[in-house]
Amino acid sequence: MASNDVKLLGAWPSAFVNRVMMALKIKSIEYEFIETNPHEKTELLVKSNPVHKKIPVLFRGDKIICESLVIVQYIDDAWVDGPSILPSDPYDRAVARFWAAYIDEKWFPWLKTLRNATGEEAKIEATEKICEGLVLLEDAFVKCSRGKAFFGGENIGYVDIALGCQVGWLKVTESLIGTKILDETKTPGLFGWAERLYSDSPVKDVMLQAEKLSEVLKGIKPMSTTASD
Repeated sequence: MASNDVKLLGAWPSAFVNRVMMALKIKSIEYEFIETNPHEKTELLVKSNPVHKKIPVLFRGDKIICESLVIVQYIDDAWVDGPSILPSDPYDRAVARFWAAYIDEKWFPWLKTLRNATGEEAKIEATEKICEGLVLLEDAFVKCSRGKAFFGGENIGYVDIALGCQVGWLKVTESLIGTKILDETKTPGLFGWAERLYSDSPVKDVMLQAEKLSEVLKGIKPMSTTASD
């Protein structure tokens, strides 16, 4: 598909940038990736996102779109060809947006807290919160997927993108704390869902790999690569 001069400003290890990559992949949109350090407020970053000064930023000609989930929605609306990312039914769209907001506002902050935690008590509390959240997301998966492969049903949808971008970092966190969080016995639906994302999905080639993310963390403070959006 013609790119219409599409460019993405970001850093590849960022889960939030990965969301946009997943959406672009689903829509088969060609784009130029502009690699940047999210901690260096470059002139391009500040000029293109003066409010938050964070990645990702999507450029389409003279149009500039910021914030990962906003960008994903824009991509879905602007490129009508290809699979839809958001459900067409108003209720299903509302449900998808609700769980995406939950992931960003509730679940992800606990993942961030756990990866930065130094005390054992803080690690235990964060782990418990994350696992509680995964139980809620397990129930959401069962209801949203209706027995299909993804939250979006047969195809990868909005919630798949919102949560899927965090799976690589979740696996890294498991390695750091030596505890299994995404457990096949406790959340079998999510466990199988994650396996399908990485092995049998249209976005498998752009999914963040835990091995590469672990290499990034060597010599870099945790969360520095995901401080975006």
